[in-house]
Amino acid sequence: MNQPQRFLSLDVFRGMTVCFMIIVNTPGTGAEPFAMLDHAAWHGFTPTDLVFPSFLFAVGNAMSFSMKKFAQMENPAVLMTIIKRVLLIFLLGYLMYWFPFFSHNENGGISLSPIANTRIFGVLQRIAICYGIASLLIHYLSTRSVALISVLFLIGYWVVLLVFGDAADPFSMTGNAGQQLDLFLLGDKHLYHGEGIAFDPEGILSTIPACVNVIIGYYAGKFIQERGKGYETIAKLMLAGGLLILIALCFNPVFPINKKLWTSTFVLLTCGLDLLIIGALIYSIEVSAYTRWTGFFTVFGKNPLFIYLVSELLLSIIYVLFPHSDFRNWINSNFFQVVAPGPIGSLLFAICFMLVCWVIGYILDKRKIYIRV
Repeated sequence: MNQPQRFLSLDVFRGMTVCFMIIVNTPGTGAEPFAMLDHAAWHGFTPTDLVFPSFLFAVGNAMSFSMKKFAQMENPAVLMTIIKRVLLIFLLGYLMYWFPFFSHNENGGISLSPIANTRIFGVLQRIAICYGIASLLIHYLSTRSVALISVLFLIGYWVVLLVFGDAADPFSMTGNAGQQLDLFLLGDKHLYHGEGIAFDPEGILSTIPACVNVIIGYYAGKFIQERGKGYETIAKLMLAGGLLILIALCFNPVFPINKKLWTSTFVLLTCGLDLLIIGALIYSIEVSAYTRWTGFFTVFGKNPLFIYLVSELLLSIIYVLFPHSDFRNWINSNFFQVVAPGPIGSLLFAICFMLVCWVIGYILDKRKIYIRV
């Protein structure tokens, strides 16, 4: 059997996404990060807001290669493959939030961290659900049907927020329908509390429009494979991306671009930007053959989910090994904020931490170890 043709530009895109996700998720302490490296407070958009949807878009790209084998499989085997992957990724995400499963109590002993206080949904959980829904739709339905359902997801989400949200402000953090649904089904303690209240930016309802990021990523990857790496492919990707961005900006006044709500305009904007980036990468890498810089990012792209897990758990592991030392605050206070006070020091810590994760990925790559989830 012939090996499927690989597109270095897609591998680099996936690696860039993981690289910048680590940087924005792990800023140094002691100073606020640069505004562009922080998420928009509510409505609006920053470059950091593009990272997670680009990860979903990259999942769709990868599906355009991996789902080809489904055509030679019986339906029960396809379903089992999809369900197993969804459950595994979801479980990894849940365990990541529960980790290290215990805490040091006031008496110096160890207490088991209660499951009752563990966040249920999150980044990997959203990836799992979006992958599952997108895979089922793409495998069992026609392209036209998938496109129609995608439109219904985006319009339907808008309608649900308007009808079931707070009449005074259906797009507010406390008044949106997704917040009410999460509180009703999951309860306060199972939600994210990083906003100062129980609000989950990866909640149940907002996962529905996020599926469209994966779907568009899939069809973009399929289009590139079918049409090749030429100028026509680049032009059509750029045109499609520009059109999606234009639609998002036109509807922004009535349905604001909002990452934490994952609004439909946010989906269109991020998919549009991803199409522009993919087009630019194809031109630089595939057409112009400018590839000397790509090796750094392909290290991330070869073990993306594993390296992401490492980035999320590494500091927690250090805390488990050295429970009486706050390594992150100590190294920032005594080194990074001394060398470069303020946001620059925060950024330097994030970059250095990213490079540590890269070294782990590089060692795995050199040993030909690729952890598939």
